[in-house]
Amino acid sequence: MAGQSVEGGLRFAVLGPVRAWHDGRELDLGTPLQRSILGMLLLREGHAVTPNEMIDAVWGEEAPPRALGALRTYVSRLRTVLEPDRPARSRPELLTSIGRGYALRLPDGALDLTRFERGIHDAEAARKAGRLADAAAALRAALSLFEGEPLAGAVGPYAEHQRDRLIERRISVIETLMDVDLELGNHAKIVSELIAMTADHPLRERLRAQLMLALYRCGRQGDALNVFTETREALIDELGIEPGPELAALHQRILTADPTLAAAEVPAEEPAPEEEQQQQPQAPELPRPAQLPAAVNDFTGRKELTVRLRTLLSAQSSAEGVPVAAISGIGGVGKTTLAVHVAHAADDLFPDGQLYADLRGYTDEATAPESALGAFLRALGIPPDVIPEGLPERSALYRSILADRRILVLLDNARDAEQVSPLLPGSPGCAAIVTSRGKLADLPSAKLIDLDVMEPYEALSLFASVAGPERVAAEHGAAMDVVAACGFLPLAVRIVAARLAARPSWTVESLVPRLADEQRRLDEMRVGNLAVEATFALGYGQLEAAQARAFRLLSLPNGPDISSGAAAAVLSMSAFEAEEVLESLVDASLLEAPAPGRYRFHDLLKLFARRALEKSERPQARTLALRRLLGFYLASAQSAHRLAYEGSMIAANLVVIGSGRAFGSADEAVAWLIAEGDSLFAVINQAAVAARTGEQLLPAGDLLVAMEPLLESGTHTREFDQSTRAVLAAAQAISDAGSELRSRYVLGRVLFAGNRLREAEEQFRRVHELSQARQEKVVTGEVLNALAVVVGRQRRHTEALAWFDAAMGFYRENGVPAGEALVLSYSARDHLGLGRPEDAIAAAEKGLAIFTEISSGAGTARARYHLGIVLSRVGRLTEAVHHHAECLAYFRAGKQRVWEQRVCSRLAETFIAAERYPDAVRHAEQALVVSRDIGHPYGEALSLTVLGKALRGLGSVTRSVDCLRQAFEIFSRLGAPEANDLKVLLDGIPDTEPATGTIVES
Repeated sequence: MAGQSVEGGLRFAVLGPVRAWHDGRELDLGTPLQRSILGMLLLREGHAVTPNEMIDAVWGEEAPPRALGALRTYVSRLRTVLEPDRPARSRPELLTSIGRGYALRLPDGALDLTRFERGIHDAEAARKAGRLADAAAALRAALSLFEGEPLAGAVGPYAEHQRDRLIERRISVIETLMDVDLELGNHAKIVSELIAMTADHPLRERLRAQLMLALYRCGRQGDALNVFTETREALIDELGIEPGPELAALHQRILTADPTLAAAEVPAEEPAPEEEQQQQPQAPELPRPAQLPAAVNDFTGRKELTVRLRTLLSAQSSAEGVPVAAISGIGGVGKTTLAVHVAHAADDLFPDGQLYADLRGYTDEATAPESALGAFLRALGIPPDVIPEGLPERSALYRSILADRRILVLLDNARDAEQVSPLLPGSPGCAAIVTSRGKLADLPSAKLIDLDVMEPYEALSLFASVAGPERVAAEHGAAMDVVAACGFLPLAVRIVAARLAARPSWTVESLVPRLADEQRRLDEMRVGNLAVEATFALGYGQLEAAQARAFRLLSLPNGPDISSGAAAAVLSMSAFEAEEVLESLVDASLLEAPAPGRYRFHDLLKLFARRALEKSERPQARTLALRRLLGFYLASAQSAHRLAYEGSMIAANLVVIGSGRAFGSADEAVAWLIAEGDSLFAVINQAAVAARTGEQLLPAGDLLVAMEPLLESGTHTREFDQSTRAVLAAAQAISDAGSELRSRYVLGRVLFAGNRLREAEEQFRRVHELSQARQEKVVTGEVLNALAVVVGRQRRHTEALAWFDAAMGFYRENGVPAGEALVLSYSARDHLGLGRPEDAIAAAEKGLAIFTEISSGAGTARARYHLGIVLSRVGRLTEAVHHHAECLAYFRAGKQRVWEQRVCSRLAETFIAAERYPDAVRHAEQALVVSRDIGHPYGEALSLTVLGKALRGLGSVTRSVDCLRQAFEIFSRLGAPEANDLKVLLDGIPDTEPATGTIVES
């Protein structure tokens, strides 16, 4: 990998896709916009870049209104990616702020472009000193750092301009290299390279001149003159100009056979006497093998990878050894098709031919290396009777024959490195491509390429080329659904497209329901002798018993991926044993590892694994595996809840059925919940479908309750709604009051977060009734507190205080000081609503004191939030800002985005009261970005309200009124009481006065 270094630390690449590595592990740089920002910072080489420069560079004239906020978000995410271990609130050391701008401080040699320019400098010095061979080697090493199109994946005007600059720089360096090679007398070696370059860049006269000179020195004067003719025609056709004076002069010199064009003479050896020449046997001319299978005529996609592979195969440096590309991937991903395509495309690099062998590594009759070598030696012209018997002897003869020749060897369907190693050439000038389902990590010096499925547009293009472009163009949406159902796997796409092509009466749309049925999807993917299921079966059949069992059982969870700890629970193994078997499946290309410690199936492989599961595992074994997974997630979520809500009695009342992972901090616990969210909801939904008794369903209800900190992150609101309703329906179907109580409580929280106050109140009242009837304490205090908050939000403050009193009595009776503090903090706003500010301050301060005393980080942050609101309302603005700034840091560190939005809105309100309008706008915009990111309409309306008032204070009348009207529309749609306040405010705002009224969030 050209962008990566074996020295570890941070490494960056821009001479190809924008990429980064830390200690050899590639980092996830996020969206194209985020990569574009990083690319700009890298190219500025430590110099500061202002936000306006970045916005112009990335968005140009199409910058969105909130580009500055988005830019700051991307910078923050990049800082997290580049310095994941940096303590919260500490200064970044890499992506630093300088004035109003940003700069990226790079370690020496960390950027491939820097190493490229150093290589060019070294080459120039060597050339000036007369060390031409060293100069050529330095230039080739520098050029090898390119991995396709520079800044691939980056967008925006700046990236386009820099991409053009770097492409031009690369071509210029290639031209310099060609000059050096011509000075070295390497004209014969570079002819094929120059032919390829002039085909790609037909209007570059310097490359054309170099090709003409190389051909002339090879004795091909006619070909050299033809190049001039072609060049002249291209220049006239494309640009309307004649060739330049240098090219024209070279043409004239070739016509007259100018002797100064000849290469420098190399001293020749004395010829042997004529008699000796006659006596010496003449070596027979060896045949040129051309064994490659035919390339498919509808090869699609893989453009960047094709360029990378050709660049790899063209490397001729002896220090690098023989270039070997080892392509691995799941069955049907197109390894052989890609290898054959690249081999044909690189034909000009290997004038002495190509060898091909199907090693049949995934059958019971794998090709022995001795047999493959025998076939190769016969193809190279060695008589069968002189081919030695032993593997070492055959391999030695094979490598001897390939010495000083330029031959490409394609080894298809390899089993392992042991099978491949004897078949690799030993001399520079040759190269090899190896395909295998398993990753050949132990194959020395091989460049490992893990071939992924196609990009959606590539799969669609392949589908169209086989099924017919007109049919696909007429049903584009259905065609995209079809290739998505194929998992973008080339074999599956080709098979389904071939079936469609053979059935003119079918429509593309008619395939969609056929492929939507997971039970029959694999059956639809067969035509003639081709079948996706049969291809998968070859790899599955090579697994050992423990691997096969793991492959089957891991298909059981419905989640998008699975952690190694969760997989250990499913497999009933130790963490070490599970990781061993998981990694072996990754090596066999039957599992993917998208991140360290995480694993996933390709969609079609998962369907295949589930078929094998149904055939080989009893229903009881499947039920137990799913229950073990549910138990692991529940125990882990219980630990997370206990840390996130210190002092809460919920965690202690959950019915845990297994062991899980532990966490070192609340931030780590919440981060785990966010990362595992999709998998947690998937197992809850599976349990809801499968449960037949309360004992089977209750862990799913407990898991929902334990995941409460995730609800406040705002990242999975819709999933909470769907899963709680699924568990509630299952509980009602089997009359399980315990699971009904838990699911209704979480559903009430979800409804409250969406400001559906009456529905939330209805759920909480039902939970309260169930808790009293069952004498179950799991959420009793929390639901009393929730009832108080939800009626208070509806401005029924007296009733709210009565519910708070009931919650206080419960917490005191059960010795839960954190609950008492929670009641005090939340009740402060209802005291304020009744016009009792002294009582509000006293309650909020006492709540904060209790949380501080019991060292509850989450409780302290919430108490500061409520105290800040009260202090702001009574005019103690500096104290309010202090408390809100403190809790904002906590919520941001813990990724509690709902709370982050609330606090930013409150800070904006306080800054408006202090007439610090720029600060108010900044915080209101932050609140608005967060609320929209997490899909929180009530928070969006609050943010728009304070933003409108802040803008009015700045004199931005038009934007202010627009924000306030948007807020009014959202509040009205939600049925929120704030709509009435806002209507009064809007009706009473003269065009010349700022809006300073207060919208009260009860």
